[in-house]
Amino acid sequence: MIHIRDTAFQPWDEIQAYQNTLSIEGKYGATAVFVGSMRDFNEGDDVQAMTLEHYPGMTEKYLEKIIQQANDKWDLLDTLVIHRVGNIMPNDPIVLVVVWSAHRTNAFDASRFIMEELKSKAPFWKKEVLDNGSRWVGKNTSK
Repeated sequence: MIHIRDTAFQPWDEIQAYQNTLSIEGKYGATAVFVGSMRDFNEGDDVQAMTLEHYPGMTEKYLEKIIQQANDKWDLLDTLVIHRVGNIMPNDPIVLVVVWSAHRTNAFDASRFIMEELKSKAPFWKKEVLDNGSRWVGKNTSK
């Protein structure tokens, strides 16, 4: 499941609500969770806020492709990806990736793959608000 949201979300509430809709009780032995939040610094500068933009339709299609690739590589039971867009403040959750699988290796590896592909290739654009103006982020951090 993929959700692009322009409003704040609580990752742990989202995980529980989505998991309650699944019919995989007794089938999963691992749930890998990644929550990415906004930092108040980047490239040595203080960041006051950020605007995150996407290309509606294209972004969701690309995220679906990433999840399909993960399903092709690993034995997964379900996946949830939630990504914020719009105005974001430090400490706000930006992205949630959750993977359910029978085994931890599949869950961990697929979660990392989805997050790395999302960060490096999905069509999102960040504009940071700094103390002295704003700037578009040219590349994501590699870590």
